[in-house]
Amino acid sequence: MPHLIEMKDIYKIYHMGDTEIHALDGISLTIDKGEFVAIVGQSGSGKSTCMNIIGCLDVPTRGVYKLNGRDISRYSDDELAMVRNKMLGFIFQQYNLLPKLSVEENVALPLLYGGYSDREQKKRAHAALKKVGLETKAKNLPTQLSGGQQQRVSIARALAGDPSVILADEPTGALDSRTGREVMTFLRNLNKEGNTIVLITHDNSIAAQAKRIVRITDGRIVYDGPTSGDKIVAMQERAGEEEA
Repeated sequence: MPHLIEMKDIYKIYHMGDTEIHALDGISLTIDKGEFVAIVGQSGSGKSTCMNIIGCLDVPTRGVYKLNGRDISRYSDDELAMVRNKMLGFIFQQYNLLPKLSVEENVALPLLYGGYSDREQKKRAHAALKKVGLETKAKNLPTQLSGGQQQRVSIARALAGDPSVILADEPTGALDSRTGREVMTFLRNLNKEGNTIVLITHDNSIAAQAKRIVRITDGRIVYDGPTSGDKIVAMQERAGEEEA
């Protein structure tokens, strides 16, 4: 059985004049169905570039990225759009909810683009909102909700299409610590139900709540293993920042 996510010798290179900037410098990574993986690193480490490639929002300069066994480079633009809609669920730091649409309409929006019937959109949106405990807020506008509730709406939106992978980009970054803990509890519970979650964060305490950590520094993976084994690497990274 192929890995759900497989990255092999991935480079992402930008040119600034005569200078080459290696945002990713030969990354190889596999993630299997049902894992909860945190990709962690400081600003400029390459973690966001890695997420963009996993999420089919960007393409590598060279190397091979396979999603569910298929080489992404073989997809057309239309096929990539369908992959993002059907196979990937996105959770963003700033929620990205449309203020003039109701909570239910925001959750259903990707389903509309995915070609689902009105009835199926409502059914899936209701089920997703129930899963995050917000079914009674379906007709509210996002501005009528707290920050934590808005992030739960974005989680529901990611879940509604039953994606193969949930990509969470700094999902607690705009929240206070208590609300952030609640959101992480939702993500852990989703993983327990069998959902594959890839969490992008710069926060070591948030990363520690995943089951596996992939730590990126200067575009390279410096640690890939269980959460318990990452403490020394994280301490070294903090020490390097303090010296700088």
